[in-house]
Parts: sequence; C-alpha cells; structure tokens
Amino acid sequence: MAPFQNPFFARLFQRIGDRNEARGQAELRRELLAGLTGSVVEVGAGTGLNFAYYPDEVTGVAAVEPEPSLRSEARRVVASAPVPVPVSVVAATADRLPFEDGSADAVVVSGVLCSVADPVAALAEFARILAPGGELRFYEHVRSPQRVRALIQDAADLVWPRLMGGCHPNRDPLATMRAAGWLPVRWRELIFPYGAKISVVAPRVLGVARPASAREGGAPG
Repeated sequence: MAPFQNPFFARLFQRIGDRNEARGQAELRRELLAGLTGSVVEVGAGTGLNFAYYPDEVTGVAAVEPEPSLRSEARRVVASAPVPVPVSVVAATADRLPFEDGSADAVVVSGVLCSVADPVAALAEFARILAPGGELRFYEHVRSPQRVRALIQDAADLVWPRLMGGCHPNRDPLATMRAAGWLPVRWRELIFPYGAKISVVAPRVLGVARPASAREGGAPG
C-alpha cells in the first residue's frame, strides 16, 4: 500500500463529513473562507467539502490531497458539482508543496495540523509559498483547556491516529504556530458538534494567522 493510501479512513471520512455538514459545519466553512481573494492553496482538501464556499473573489484554488481515494472524490466534486471558482486537485503533502515561493495569497487548512507528521515543517512550507501580506486560514482540533477532557484526549491519542488517518486529538495548533514563527491574529474557540460532551475532537479553533515577520498583531476574535 502506498504511504498515503488509507481506504478505510477515506470511507470513514466521507461518512463523517456528510453527517457533520448537516449538523452545521457548512456554516463554519463559510466563516473560514469569508473574505478570501486571489490565489489560494488548500492543503489537505479531503473530498472537497470547502470547495462550494469559496468567495467569487478567489481567482483559483490549488487543492492538495495526498490520499488517493479522497483525491479522486475531490476531483469528482470539481467535475460534477457547482463550484464557484476554478479548482485544481493535486497530489502532494503539506511539507513538500509543488508551488513557487510567494505564489499564494492564502493557505487554507481544516483538520490538517492535527494529522501531519511534522506540523512545524508544514507551517514552514505554508510560509514559503505565501506572498507578502498573505495569510493562513485554519479550522483545527485542539487540546481541551479542561483538564479532565484533555486527559481523555491523551488516552485516546494512543489509538485514535491509527483509526483516523494520523489525526491527534490532543495537539495545540496555536502554540505550534507561534513556535514555528507564526502569529495568530484572529481566532475563536468552539465546540463542534455543538453541545458535544464526549467527542475527543469536539474542541476546535477557527481563525487567521500570518508569518510573525509580517509584524501584524491582534487579539482573539
């Protein structure tokens, strides 16, 4: 089996993804992508759940997906569903993106920093391909600030990544961004599915970050 081939996770991803869209995640996707313009690279595009929500001001999306089954479904979505902007789907990984330095106005990730083997290397690639003034839009699982819930996430992390395509439920993406030289400039914490009390991936964060070298500060939204 190829390194990124995971048909079990691909089937599970599609099933869970469809259910979560009906639970209200579509609105979170709209929030994630609102206001984007120009050229966008979406890393870890999965089955293309974000595609329908890109604003018309986006001139094109290069959607990166390493898993073959998910990539095939994303291409089917582009070919058969109403997608408001041009989308190309490419095979690559977050730490080795096939794009020139400074070629993207924005990078988009949703459920990616929890699952890549080396999130710092991935964030370095995002910074490399961003044009001056570009930004990272992120929607990620987070380690819960509640001690008991965080301990449950730690316990789940022993088996969860094997079942869920490498997803670690207890990572802290905001801390990782800062350590990798990024500055989160706007974000909000949430629980999804709304009201969930058991799910180890319910604590989440949605927001915007820029390379710290841009020197643009901010505060939680």
